[in-house]
Amino acid sequence: MPTTPHQHIATVMQVAADGAGAQAAAGHEQVIRDSWHRCVHEHRLDPTRMQEAVILPQARLREHQDQMEALLQIARHGLEALYSKVAGLGYVVLLTDARGVTVDFLGDLVFEPSLRKAGLYLGADWSEKHAGTCGVGTCISTGQALTVHLDDHFDATHIPLTCTTAPVYDSAGELSAVLDISQLSSSQPKSSQHLALQLVQMTAHDIEHAAFLHRHRHDWILRLSAAPQFLDVQPEYLLALDANGRVVGHNRRAQLALQGRAVHAPPLVGRSFEALFELPFSQIGRFVLTQPSDQRAVMLAGGRQLLFLSAVPPPPRPVAAAQRERPVPAPLAVLSAGDASLDRQVERVARLVNTPISLLITGETGSGKEYFAKAVHASSERRARPFVAVNCAAIPEHLIESELFGHLPGSFSGASPKGKRGLIAEADGGTLFLDEIGDMPLALQARLLRVLSEREVLPVGATRPVQVNIRVIAATHAPLESLVLAGRFRDDLYYRLKGAHIQLPPLRERSDLGAMITRLLSGRSLTPAALQRLMSHPWPGNLRELRNVLDYAGSLCADGAIDLDDLPELQASRLSVRADAVATPPNDGPEALLQALRAAHWNVSAVARQMGLSRMTLYRRMKRADIVPPNRQDDPSLY
Repeated sequence: MPTTPHQHIATVMQVAADGAGAQAAAGHEQVIRDSWHRCVHEHRLDPTRMQEAVILPQARLREHQDQMEALLQIARHGLEALYSKVAGLGYVVLLTDARGVTVDFLGDLVFEPSLRKAGLYLGADWSEKHAGTCGVGTCISTGQALTVHLDDHFDATHIPLTCTTAPVYDSAGELSAVLDISQLSSSQPKSSQHLALQLVQMTAHDIEHAAFLHRHRHDWILRLSAAPQFLDVQPEYLLALDANGRVVGHNRRAQLALQGRAVHAPPLVGRSFEALFELPFSQIGRFVLTQPSDQRAVMLAGGRQLLFLSAVPPPPRPVAAAQRERPVPAPLAVLSAGDASLDRQVERVARLVNTPISLLITGETGSGKEYFAKAVHASSERRARPFVAVNCAAIPEHLIESELFGHLPGSFSGASPKGKRGLIAEADGGTLFLDEIGDMPLALQARLLRVLSEREVLPVGATRPVQVNIRVIAATHAPLESLVLAGRFRDDLYYRLKGAHIQLPPLRERSDLGAMITRLLSGRSLTPAALQRLMSHPWPGNLRELRNVLDYAGSLCADGAIDLDDLPELQASRLSVRADAVATPPNDGPEALLQALRAAHWNVSAVARQMGLSRMTLYRRMKRADIVPPNRQDDPSLY
């Protein structure tokens, strides 16, 4: 029988009164009973309260994310790999910072209202002092991997949940994050979470390992294992040494094995190589991958244990280069003329240009999404390879599959007798830019997901996939989260594309508007009146509109000086003056769409312009909503 909130509260209150050894709580592990006792007597939480999860506002969440941005980038691949293993079982994946605030999240957004209410969402505060006994909070308090299952939770609000967590430690031995997989409900006993616990611990170790190697990429790296067969594959212990042979970093396993578990044990960081091993540091060169792993044995100091050692020396690094800050590549630097918001996005993406992380660029129509993607490509080592741009809204739905994936000769009616390579294969070695990704048909989203995860493409009519090496950048002016909630976009593809999210500000909000106008004048000048008119315009079409206006005026002006009379008529559309135009798009439901078409006397082009869509996208929405123009109702298949 499931525990009722009333029964649960009574049990917790008995532990509060009688201590962790209370008989009523005998069915719960010691770590859970200790946490209940801590919640009452240290955190001063009330067992009778039933409090819903605390979700931090976006601004505060961003502060927490910014403080651990490097780890978030490293951990993202591990989170995606873990989610792919557990998503079909109803789990969500959370990563929190050391204070218990959820800074990354992977889950089925169809259940967003329930997940948000339960706190299994971005920005949720799962610290023990706020949420009571829970997977994240108790993991932070104890430093242990654990499962908090159903009525293990302190707060009766959370007793439907099962949460399995593992700590992520930095190379100084401090807890830096917590990895969590949770379900909204479970009808199984706590033992059913055993494999989940193993998966979470393995992924947490992988994240620690990757973060360690990144942090100490300029130091000596020592890999140690009790088994030579796993030395180069999955070593248990990692140490980083400086040029003098002193420890400057370690993974958690090395800390527990070499430092000791005693509370007052001297820290591992700062110890010399000779204090740890029965070998002088001068002989470290013997272990630099020159011998078979079973011949690289080393004894721990005091003869405590025989381990096998692999050493990687630091790469040569000129002093000047080490001290010089990495500049922003020129193709990216020119995108901003001093706007602080855009500068932050540019500096952030500059660190990602050569990573395999997919980028999602969002922003209003005309805000420069394709220019930004081209700048990322031009700044990367892929710049000599193709940049292939695909407008998912402009390709007819019945052709998009063969256009993207290619096809074999005669593979379908109307197919080219010579076959076609496909745009994904054309981008091999370079960058694939998927513009208006929100308009990709659902059936093809699954195929694109395979391309992203397996790095291979299967042409139409083929039975054997072709390997591709591509960087994927996607862009949209539509809110993909809303499309996911509506069932029109796959959540797993959304998370795969959103390896890093770049939000481009609209031109009306940029502080460098005047500088951008000067930059686009191409040697021409503006009279004060013309400049004032341009500065006061809200620019609903953003950079695209500004460029067109200046080109038009430049063609009419005399002596290269643009005056007020040379400017075209500038009108602000209804959508352009809304500061939340991207976050809260116009109502595009079937009724609103039908009303817009009737008001425009079924002028599809006019409605598409009004809604900021391509005609092909509008036709697709009409088809999904079963809207047929009056002049085609005799034969709906014509449109």
